[in-house]
Amino acid sequence: MSAIPSAGGCHDLGGNPETETICVLGIGNVLWADEGFGVRCIEALQRRYEFAPHVQLIDGGTQGLYLIQHVQAATSLLIFDAIDYGLTPGTLKLIENDDVPRFMGAKKMSLHQTGFQEVLMLALLTEQYPKQVLLIGCQPQELEDYGGSLRPSVKQALEDALAHGVDTLRQWGAKPVPRTAPLSEHESVTFSELDIGRYEEQRPPEELACRVGDERFFPPVAPN
Repeated sequence: MSAIPSAGGCHDLGGNPETETICVLGIGNVLWADEGFGVRCIEALQRRYEFAPHVQLIDGGTQGLYLIQHVQAATSLLIFDAIDYGLTPGTLKLIENDDVPRFMGAKKMSLHQTGFQEVLMLALLTEQYPKQVLLIGCQPQELEDYGGSLRPSVKQALEDALAHGVDTLRQWGAKPVPRTAPLSEHESVTFSELDIGRYEEQRPPEELACRVGDERFFPPVAPN
């Protein structure tokens, strides 16, 4: 799976890990197919790796401004998200530092939802912005499948995204090591009820669960 880097590279801060905070955020909504890419990355990352104590993994979901405190407290910020770059589905694009706010968010769930772009801009305005930021964005294939899961191209890209993420976290001093003991349910930063395996296995067939809207409330538009 191809990955398109932005200008510049990732550099080790070279600071004291005890005074640094590395925040790893997964953004998105797992109920809308490829929109759940970022959250699925966090889910897999936590299931496979353990990190140093100053590393925080967060299922950011669609929390918007509620994430501001985590961004403001972070020395380094790694973000996974589905981004509509207009590229081939499953293509990864890596964006860094000041360029990140311009690329955030493939879809908003409502007109009232605050996007993560606003969170980053607020952090900039309050002069509490991470020293380094990396966005690992994936071009989605399908966003209009309510109750759907990641499409194969995006699921494959997730593996490459995790490889990029772990390599960056290693450079930042996060000390990722393979998890030796299975993650317990109460330790998970994502909802265990929405674990991708359970989510896909228990998804009802399309004839029992509408994928695009209930016709009782959203009747089809009559042809002209």
